[in-house]
Amino acid sequence: MDKLIEAIERTGNPSAVGLDPKPALIPAPVLAAARAEHGESRAAALAAAYRAFNRSIVDAVAGIVPAVKPQIAMYEALGPAGLQLYCDTCAYARSQGLYVLGDVKRGDIGSTAAQYAAHLGGVPEVAQWGDSFGAEPEDPWHEDAVTLNPYMGEDGIMPFVDVAQAADKDVFVLVRTSNPSSDQVQTLALADGGTVSGHVGELVERWGADTLGAHGYSRVGAVVGATHPEAGAALRRAMPHTFFLIPGYGAQGGSAADVAAMFDANGSGAIVNSSRGIIGAWRKDERAARFAPDVDAEAAVSATTADAALAEASVADAAAALDLVADCARQAAERMRDDLVHALDNRPPVADPTTDSRNNPKENA
Repeated sequence: MDKLIEAIERTGNPSAVGLDPKPALIPAPVLAAARAEHGESRAAALAAAYRAFNRSIVDAVAGIVPAVKPQIAMYEALGPAGLQLYCDTCAYARSQGLYVLGDVKRGDIGSTAAQYAAHLGGVPEVAQWGDSFGAEPEDPWHEDAVTLNPYMGEDGIMPFVDVAQAADKDVFVLVRTSNPSSDQVQTLALADGGTVSGHVGELVERWGADTLGAHGYSRVGAVVGATHPEAGAALRRAMPHTFFLIPGYGAQGGSAADVAAMFDANGSGAIVNSSRGIIGAWRKDERAARFAPDVDAEAAVSATTADAALAEASVADAAAALDLVADCARQAAERMRDDLVHALDNRPPVADPTTDSRNNPKENA
């Protein structure tokens, strides 16, 4: 986890931007311009719109935030064109100095997990081919970390951990997620008095024990939602060597005050993600009306002759819309950074969990 921690230190900002495009988040002129250029396929048109949108976001936040988190589902929805765009987006973000956290939520049995781990290790080698394709791994995904689902236990996690260790990359395992129905499973009581999420947290701490980095955190991080501040604080105490990825900030209801206790005593140990709050910030700007004609954004993608006016949106309008997206994303990212730093600077003292008597993996989480 050292690369991520050092990126956070360089920017002075423990936040990430979720690159989760969908039609409703794309300004209408950008959709229209993409359709005009790629009229042969809805997938190709959407991929072009998403590409322009993502680049405007990345260019805006590079140097302000340390990391981005593309959600692969948004790209898989477009089929092959979307998967290629996902890879291209990750590569471009990396080229701009950003740590790339691929939100892929993989989870399967060991042999399958070993193949999914190519997200981190690159295309599998073929022994009889030797290094005829070059000595360096061929990495089509360009991710620094991925998210994992632990439901199948260690068999589905350790293949990723082994590859992450060899490739100098990281993983984040779902522990206490921000979605409302997470309570149906994660807060269930165990016979020993703990909860499912508390037990998974204990496993995550164990799975990363042999991968500690220079900053005291392992390569096996935990996903802990901002919408569960008390559980997050309890897990922080129980998982002193586990770095947290904290979704659920902003649009989902989590605040800077909610997440402050999920950081360690030094203000490290976590990164907070916001997606819609940053990439969709332009929609709340008074200038947005110019780029929101009286046509539903989703409908613009399948425009017919009845939508001719929208289809004729100029390149200049699309460029101006992307400038607005970038400007609002930059401002939203700076506000989020400032809010987090303020919350961390003004929170009550946090005990060192390695010496705190409350450090109990079975604690209710």
